[in-house]
Amino acid sequence: MPEITYREALRHALAEEIERDENVVLLGEEVAEYDGAYKVTEGLWKRFGDKRVVDTPISEAAFIGMGVGASMLGLRPVMELMFWSFATVAWDQIVNNAGFVRYMSGGLINCPIVIRGPANGGTNVGATHSHTPENMLANIPGLKVVCPATAYDAKGLMKSAIRDNDPVMFMENTLLYGEKWEVPSEEYLIPLGVADVKREGSDVSLIAHGRAVLTALKAAELLAAEHDIQAEVIDLRSIRPLDEEAILKSVRKTHRAVLIEENKPFCGVDAQISSMLMEKAFDDLDAPVLRISAIDAPAIYSPALEPLQLPRPTDIVSKVLSIC
Repeated sequence: MPEITYREALRHALAEEIERDENVVLLGEEVAEYDGAYKVTEGLWKRFGDKRVVDTPISEAAFIGMGVGASMLGLRPVMELMFWSFATVAWDQIVNNAGFVRYMSGGLINCPIVIRGPANGGTNVGATHSHTPENMLANIPGLKVVCPATAYDAKGLMKSAIRDNDPVMFMENTLLYGEKWEVPSEEYLIPLGVADVKREGSDVSLIAHGRAVLTALKAAELLAAEHDIQAEVIDLRSIRPLDEEAILKSVRKTHRAVLIEENKPFCGVDAQISSMLMEKAFDDLDAPVLRISAIDAPAIYSPALEPLQLPRPTDIVSKVLSIC
């Protein structure tokens, strides 16, 4: 099985879907002639031409609105945001149009659009370019939210997202674009709303999404090597729909849970999961559910300090030791 990067996996998914369905189009700032700000769309404009890969003006409200309208009329646009931080400029289009049109039309109008791009801190680009808004978007009925942690998951989830008839918010991480994983050459799909057990364990469940999954895996290795604690790592992959059954199954086995995300703690994804565990698995817990999030402050610009703001493997180890 060949090893390819996270960005290559996304590129392969986009290319395969463009070839499969004539209604799939890519739109965004610099996605065509410049090959994409992060080179995810490199070579696709030359390969598929102006009608399938389209550069847009630097106006998120305008081109996201255009994509939403195009999706209502039968196209399947994949829209690239240079940063998910810029989604706030197109909030009305994403929430009030894409999110609600199916409900408000009585199911007559679908909005099969994918909006994708990096949503992460850790790259020293300041508070206005470092949002992780998966919790805000997952709060909107009608929107689906996906956060792949590996190249394998990124490809399979992207293909499923493009084929989905609902708007899918696809959260990537800049720090993962160059990382390599094994990815099959043959076609495969990963259903939205299905979590994955990245590591089997018996003593504690580490539940995470996005790059925090890799942090959890490193912590699990430390726990096993230094403390003889076997941690199970659950990769949510999808935030909404959320695979509650996979979470509950793991926690009912290990009886302890530590939730990890790179988002801020207040009203975070982990707050939702914690509430769900208290309601549905209270009698299975041998210790309180613990959370590890980014420090609750705007993203730090300093390269020396910003890594301290995000969850680290040692932070997870300390939390686990407090309940094991």
